Amino acid sequence: MPLPCGQLPRPPLPTWQHGGVTAATHSSLFPQVPESADAVLDGLDPEQREVALALHGPVCVLAGAGTGKTRAITHRIAYGVRAGILQPTSVLAVTFTNRAAGEMRGRLRQLGAAGVQARTFHSAALRQLQYFWPKAVGGELPRLVERKVQLVAEAAARCRIRLDRNELRDVTSEIEWAKVTQTVPADYPAVVAKSQRDAPRDTAEISQIYAMYEQLKRDRSVIDFEDVLLLTVAILQDRHDIADHVRRQYQHFVVDEYQDVSPLQQRLLDLWLGDRDNLCVVGDASQTIYSFTGATPEHLLNFRTRHPNATVVKLVRDYRSTPQVVHLANGLLGQARGRAAEHRLELVSQREKGPEPAYAEYGDEPAEAEGTARRIRDLIAAGVPAGEIAVLYRVNSQSEVYEQALSDAGVPYQLRGAERFFERAEVREAGVALRGAARAGGNDSLLDDAEGLPSQVRAVLSTKGWTTEPPAGSGAMRDRWESLAALVRLAEDFEQAKPGATLSDLVAELDERAAAQHAPAVQGVTLASLHSAKGLEWDAVFLVGLTEGMMPITYARTDEQIEEERRLLYVGVTRARFHLSLSWSLSRSPGSRGGRRPSRFLNGLRPGSAALGGRGTVGGGGGGVERPAVTKRRRRGPALCRVCGRTLTDAGEMKLMRCEDCPSDMDEALYERLRDWRADRAKEIGQPAYCVFTDKTLMAIAEAVPGSEGELAGISGVGVRKMDRFGAAVLAICAGEDPVEEIGGDDGEA
Repeated sequence: MPLPCGQLPRPPLPTWQHGGVTAATHSSLFPQVPESADAVLDGLDPEQREVALALHGPVCVLAGAGTGKTRAITHRIAYGVRAGILQPTSVLAVTFTNRAAGEMRGRLRQLGAAGVQARTFHSAALRQLQYFWPKAVGGELPRLVERKVQLVAEAAARCRIRLDRNELRDVTSEIEWAKVTQTVPADYPAVVAKSQRDAPRDTAEISQIYAMYEQLKRDRSVIDFEDVLLLTVAILQDRHDIADHVRRQYQHFVVDEYQDVSPLQQRLLDLWLGDRDNLCVVGDASQTIYSFTGATPEHLLNFRTRHPNATVVKLVRDYRSTPQVVHLANGLLGQARGRAAEHRLELVSQREKGPEPAYAEYGDEPAEAEGTARRIRDLIAAGVPAGEIAVLYRVNSQSEVYEQALSDAGVPYQLRGAERFFERAEVREAGVALRGAARAGGNDSLLDDAEGLPSQVRAVLSTKGWTTEPPAGSGAMRDRWESLAALVRLAEDFEQAKPGATLSDLVAELDERAAAQHAPAVQGVTLASLHSAKGLEWDAVFLVGLTEGMMPITYARTDEQIEEERRLLYVGVTRARFHLSLSWSLSRSPGSRGGRRPSRFLNGLRPGSAALGGRGTVGGGGGGVERPAVTKRRRRGPALCRVCGRTLTDAGEMKLMRCEDCPSDMDEALYERLRDWRADRAKEIGQPAYCVFTDKTLMAIAEAVPGSEGELAGISGVGVRKMDRFGAAVLAICAGEDPVEEIGGDDGEA
């Protein structure tokens, strides 16, 4: 049967059939650019290969977690470009985060397909809006509003509506949702009622604030990110000449994470396409976790209805996780309900067996954090890099207790969502130094004794703070060292992949990576919310705080909201390659009544539990579930306010042993001396000040003015480790004396 014009014959499959399939993840940092179009297909499994070869007409790729979807679509684009079927400048690949777009650009470059546009929806729309605005509207494009929250706050104030900080954030998110669902202020109350959406305030009030917010933007000639999409859609709808221009430029479209497309983004995609169907979408309805932003899996689920002739490929070979992790993930979705659940993919692990997922029950949240930190320290001691470990939680406010526990355990960590790698001051400084050394070449005395690229990089970066051994503890000094160490490791990998590479070659590689935001890995345990962990993976994952009210979250009430919470936990489970731990605590704070229950989503999955329908309570014992807090932690009575006698439940109030509103008898002068000492001590050990003592703990000390080790140890926040390190100094300050010099412990910390 003759092949369509421009379609190349399918190469044979020798590599995969003989065990040469390349894992979907953990690929080499610097692979050799394939020599030919056929070589681009080497190492793909049969289903990934089907994706790569499906270059015409609508294509729908249903890709489960860890199945190599990014690999499949980047190889598809690269194969089309290298085979001469696709022109690089005619392809537009869109996704949802700058990180994902940067990774896609990096992979395409490594496959010899530079020139393909890989962007977020907003980035692609903004470029088009900036280019066409003078022609379509005239003048310069209005500037983007820098802080939307401030403008919403002003709009609320003008409407005489008081919003606290949390309400302000929620109302801002609600306005964003209204705009991406193309809901105008006047229609907002009716649309919310019809969709059964839980509004953070009275819908009439939000409608009023929304209308005033839009008015303020018009008055000040500014636009927000949602306007970028709305205005681009409006121009493409109204100006057929501009729409034709865009369609001549882009002939082929690829959309990653298609289950997260909003109605507004789908409208923009339709306008880009026109009456053509050269569209490839990739997604997994079981990973729809952003409906609160307007995302809906309906476009993915209805794709074959809209495109009856679509090629559909399912990717279910999981190269990321062990059979034990995959079994739990499949079991979690096996209890799901609803339309997305009807289209779930049954993953099949391609990895060797690993340890069973661990379950742990604790008496309270601090005990859970301390237990998690101990397990992490043990993993690091056993050889698991800190950068390959993550602690994932439902809401960001849960991070503080884990930051404290990891600091106490001497474990470095990084918060997900922090500054981009190539924008860090130390990385920019290192780039300048490496570029200068590359220009100087043999005239740089730093390089006199350095043989080979990695040695040269170490020599240059040693002037910027890199040392062969990391500094003790965490904090700014450790963060800086980790950034520089990531560049050293990158140089080692680069030299191994490209023997004979020079410092100038590495500088060029760093420039390309910076442009693509393709950052190297930074060592340090990752602390992240489940939402922000989407698209990432680690060797070891700790899912914490898995109690009713947190997972599912307390405000998830409808069946669909509950199912989205289940999918969120599924995303968390599938981030783990090898080690997976799931934990919960029976109470919030020490001494509180342990009335919490493990998440209903673990029913029938955790040892000793029975699967129950609906929203029933957890049944059965906990056979196989560790309960270190129950057996090891001393139970204490309820904490009472020392002023009014009320039972305390807030962690901050329990540190002070009084209600926040009750009068304080704090020694202000002592508090200031403690703060000054803490600042000096934090600087010495290279850690944030709160890692020495939090503000609340210092306040508690200044109120109690302890005169003995026993009195100091009785203050919440002063554990055994901190007592050993800082106790003598604190007691000396409380006694009006100069603090004694602490002696470093056996962990190497000063």
